[in-house]
Amino acid sequence: MKIGRMNNPSKSVYEEAAFCGKAGFDFLDLTIEGPHAATVDIDKMRPLLDAYGLAITGHTDPCLPYAYPLQAVRDACLVELERCADIFSALGAQVMNIHPCYFCPPAMKKDVLAFNIAALQPIVAMAACRGLTLVFENYRAPFDRVSTFKTMLAAVPGLQLHLDFGHANFGLDNHEVFCGELGEHIQHVHFSDNRSRSDDHMPLGVGSVDWKNAVQSLKAAGYDSTITLEIFCNAPDMQEKYLDMSRKLVLALWG
Repeated sequence: MKIGRMNNPSKSVYEEAAFCGKAGFDFLDLTIEGPHAATVDIDKMRPLLDAYGLAITGHTDPCLPYAYPLQAVRDACLVELERCADIFSALGAQVMNIHPCYFCPPAMKKDVLAFNIAALQPIVAMAACRGLTLVFENYRAPFDRVSTFKTMLAAVPGLQLHLDFGHANFGLDNHEVFCGELGEHIQHVHFSDNRSRSDDHMPLGVGSVDWKNAVQSLKAAGYDSTITLEIFCNAPDMQEKYLDMSRKLVLALWG
């Protein structure tokens, strides 16, 4: 099991990478999004990763309308995802995440799952050509339930699951259900806490997630890979403390 953290896109991506390395994390969950992480200079980032022995996982912009039912919009998003995939691949990532796309005309909301499935097929193939496994992140309905993911995984060969435990805490199916029924498909994990209402990205133990059960569920599913602490705070000194506290809790529970 490896523990990493995500760069805050509101800060310099290079300063965030250095912070991650100095804090002794195993990897950087590199999110490519605005305002200050929309572009990544590979030649500038690689020495930072090497200096601290950091691996990376790839995280894409959650606001991309890649499944919008207009082909021109999908094509433009695919170009952007290809740009991100090239960066992730060049920096040694093995997984690249993607979020559910909810964007569509209101009268077509009933087809949002079908739109996502159709759009994901070429994206999975594009990522695979770059040595990347595309992992789809759970979030709000209908992408908060195991039944939806079973449909997607069957329809999009090569797609895998990115399980966000904070999201599962306010979704229909919780982390225990996802781990129990889709454990073999979990390829990446996010940990953050909340109070079962919204995606607060709080330190572990502050909200209502049962972290002992969370870790037990992951281990029972046979998972032993990357866990990102997706925890943010505006005060730099407290950010470091919150991350360290959360990492110590995971390590203690993992045993």
